[in-house]
Amino acid sequence: MRCEGICPMAIISINGKDIEVGDQENLNLIQAAQRAGIEIPHYCWHPALSVVASCRMCLVEVGEKRPDGTIIMQPRLVPACQTPARHGTVVLTNSPKARAAQAATLEFLLLNHPLDCPVCDQAGECLLQDYSYKYGRAKSRLRDEKLIRPDKDYIGDQIVLFTDRCIMCTRCVRFTREISGTSELQVIYRGDHAEIDIFPGKPCNNKLAGNVVDICPVGALCSKDFLYKQRVWFLKHQKSVCPHCSTGCSIWIDWNKNIVYRIRPRYNPQANGYFMCDDGRFGYHHVNSRDRLAQPLSRHGSAWVEAGWREMKQIILQHLDSIAQSDRGQSLALVLSPWLTLEEAWLAILAVRARCPETRLVQGPLRDTGFDDTYPKGPRGESPPSERAKFIVRGEKAPNRKGLELLIRHFQKDLLTWEQLPDFIHRAEIRHAYLFACDPLYHLSEQELRCLSNLDTLAVWTLFRNGFDAVASWLIPATSFAEKNGTFVNANGLAQSVRPAISPYANIWPEARFFWELSGQTGLFHPASVRYDIARAIAEFTTLACDDLGEYGVPLGV
Repeated sequence: MRCEGICPMAIISINGKDIEVGDQENLNLIQAAQRAGIEIPHYCWHPALSVVASCRMCLVEVGEKRPDGTIIMQPRLVPACQTPARHGTVVLTNSPKARAAQAATLEFLLLNHPLDCPVCDQAGECLLQDYSYKYGRAKSRLRDEKLIRPDKDYIGDQIVLFTDRCIMCTRCVRFTREISGTSELQVIYRGDHAEIDIFPGKPCNNKLAGNVVDICPVGALCSKDFLYKQRVWFLKHQKSVCPHCSTGCSIWIDWNKNIVYRIRPRYNPQANGYFMCDDGRFGYHHVNSRDRLAQPLSRHGSAWVEAGWREMKQIILQHLDSIAQSDRGQSLALVLSPWLTLEEAWLAILAVRARCPETRLVQGPLRDTGFDDTYPKGPRGESPPSERAKFIVRGEKAPNRKGLELLIRHFQKDLLTWEQLPDFIHRAEIRHAYLFACDPLYHLSEQELRCLSNLDTLAVWTLFRNGFDAVASWLIPATSFAEKNGTFVNANGLAQSVRPAISPYANIWPEARFFWELSGQTGLFHPASVRYDIARAIAEFTTLACDDLGEYGVPLGV
């Protein structure tokens, strides 16, 4: 029975199963069927792009249920992507007529498609493979030679087009016109000679270009970064958060044998939607670098000596005790990176301030371009205002600046920044520092290094040496985003879970473990328990008092 209240519901029947959808949701039959757990195969339709109904893979039988209970079916099939889910609609996706149309569509799509699945990067994730098995014919009736077209590696710096595999769904073309707004891709020629290409001299190198690989339903558009690196059925997948700007895109980390092979966007309507930028997509290579710091190092004169992790813990404890005896930590600065999780920063503050309660807390180096890059671009490359943007690449290149700032303000009245630190050092008010340099792309300037050289002691948590070996007293390995377990808070106050995909490089201690043990805690570090402590202590974090932040994260209570 149809509801006529504040939120009226439409009842439609799909393969004999009645489902309810909101009248105001504007769903098509593909989306309505998904709610019922029924698959309607499709290629050209994508929820973030315009509807063109060109692939004809989603043809279904549609009718209408009259008030007297009789059902009148339309004589012809209709595309499900273009048909709205209205009250009383009756849909058949598995009737003989619909199955015959699906098989015929697949047969036409495969006429010129090469049989190169064994060497195709999309094998294992290919909708052409999957649908051919589920809905296609076992044999092809083609007797003529297949039409062969050359591959195109000039499409973009990160993209290669295997033209023979393309099924002309035009998802990529619509993406560059409707989401990035840069319109590099187009359809050239007509009929069976039609193919995707770029405008001459205008490769697809916009900051969102890598998304065309994700939305390609077959193996036509491939990433040069991932090409021939790993079979997808060997990959493991972990949900996490991109650390390369304060948008905080939800991502999949794909890895095998403790090596990260690619990053893909994960749908999140509260953060990034369906897409991500190329800075985040291809910004993972530092995780696998062999140049990473693998062991704690202690300076002895001009030489560096390796130290064990428990030995380094004792060195830091003794150092804190000596500072506490002299000035209760007034000369010590704890420089916290906005690449740390909430839990890591919280544990570091508690551990250090337990011995040196007067320690100054400083917000660490923060890369910021000064402006947000919004999409889609206009005809002359102009950016739309943020409220009309479909995607935003934040100028603030840190994943947890907002969360870190709230933590620091809880412990001390004034927020001290990295830019203010040199004044305190020059006045000799700060003579010791614990610096978290967790951003792999931030390199200290000569002026910053000279300033740090004026400190009496300096401990640095870092992924790479990055010139710190010239000024530091101790170098301590830091973890990458793919090895962290905790919480990031993006620019809009959305808290999301960061989950470890791989084990820490060279069995280093994650920052959370180091400060967990430094503070004398027993047992193992448990992020949810620490997050509970933060939520109980700080009003802005009360909404985080839960075991799981969910698929899309939890907004802060601010």
